[in-house]
Amino acid sequence: MEIPLWQRVIAPLVYLLPWSDAIPFGLGMDGVFNQVPLLRLLIVPAVPFIQLNRSVPFGGLLLFFVLFLAVVRNPKVPYFLRFNTLQALMTDIVLIVLSFGFSILLQPLASGSLLIGTLSSTIVIAVLAILVFALVECLRGREPDLPGISQAARMQLY
Repeated sequence: MEIPLWQRVIAPLVYLLPWSDAIPFGLGMDGVFNQVPLLRLLIVPAVPFIQLNRSVPFGGLLLFFVLFLAVVRNPKVPYFLRFNTLQALMTDIVLIVLSFGFSILLQPLASGSLLIGTLSSTIVIAVLAILVFALVECLRGREPDLPGISQAARMQLY
């Protein structure tokens, strides 16, 4: 079945949510955005999500529930959009858990160390790779297959 063009264009936009949550990992003193300043241009597409998080109390949580309830749990929305939205939300959950882990466990123990900088940069690069992969696959009209996350998303939608 051929995925309509409008779905192929809209589906990758939801992956900007996990990207907006990954950006703070790269903004530290020795983060990847300071090491490669040209990468700062990649922050621009996520600015609306970042502004929502900062301007509305619990904006990220609110957006999460809106996407989950209005898109993922709505059977009237096409499967392709529901699948990509759920996959982006699951990626975002992983990032939120990593963020809590960093702030609770690693920051007090190894603040400003090479370990924190390396792990933070790795997270940013991994989420950027997911974003680019999802963008390409969605534009091609195929479901991005992220190991573990895709299987969980399919189980939730069937």
